[in-house]
Amino acid sequence: MPDQTTTISELKDLMQQFVAERDWQPFHTPKNLSMSLAIEAAELMEHFQWVENPMGPTEWSEIDHQEVKEELADVMCYALSFATAMNIDIADAVREKMKKNAQKYPAEQFKGRYQIRDERG
Repeated sequence: MPDQTTTISELKDLMQQFVAERDWQPFHTPKNLSMSLAIEAAELMEHFQWVENPMGPTEWSEIDHQEVKEELADVMCYALSFATAMNIDIADAVREKMKKNAQKYPAEQFKGRYQIRDERG
């Protein structure tokens, strides 16, 4: 099912079922999950290490694209499990964070900029 028709709740349930079938709940502590999330994120970054020019999806081989896709899936799986372990509603958390980001980085001041301006402008 594509992103447009799959809910976050469905993905969280899928992860919970996977973990439960293996009796991994005792190992899925917030500490372990946060560490695993960071490790998987590093594995994703590894695919871009030492790449001089950014590459778009059309420039990736099918094997490279599949490996990146799998690493991203690992990151997402651990993020979903972490949210479950910490009783965090992901949709609410993202909405709240985007509100804070919009205040911190007003579009009219940061449009087309990636660097934060200092107080001198």
